[in-house]
Amino acid sequence: MFSKSYCPHSKRAKDILERYEINPAPFIVELDQHPLGPRIQARLQELTGRRTVPNVLINAVSIGGGDDVAALDESKKLVAKVLELGANKIEAKEKPSDASHGLK
Repeated sequence: MFSKSYCPHSKRAKDILERYEINPAPFIVELDQHPLGPRIQARLQELTGRRTVPNVLINAVSIGGGDDVAALDESKKLVAKVLELGANKIEAKEKPSDASHGLK
């Protein structure tokens, strides 16, 4: 995931991804803190057609930004998308909610 540390849309996407058990864990590049951030962001635009952050990629395929990740999460399709693009190299499942453990 390509992000900027101050971006509220990036925070939203990171918060959503934290609700899932993904192995290997998502790797986050904070472009505003990376010495090559502007060059990476320009290259991302060339490769994915997206210059904005967040830009969430699975096996070099962009699944979109914050709104796209939220829509996949809300429609319960995020795990399927991760598994599909992960090509049997990525495991993913939703973390159990506190309610499923009898906690309130």
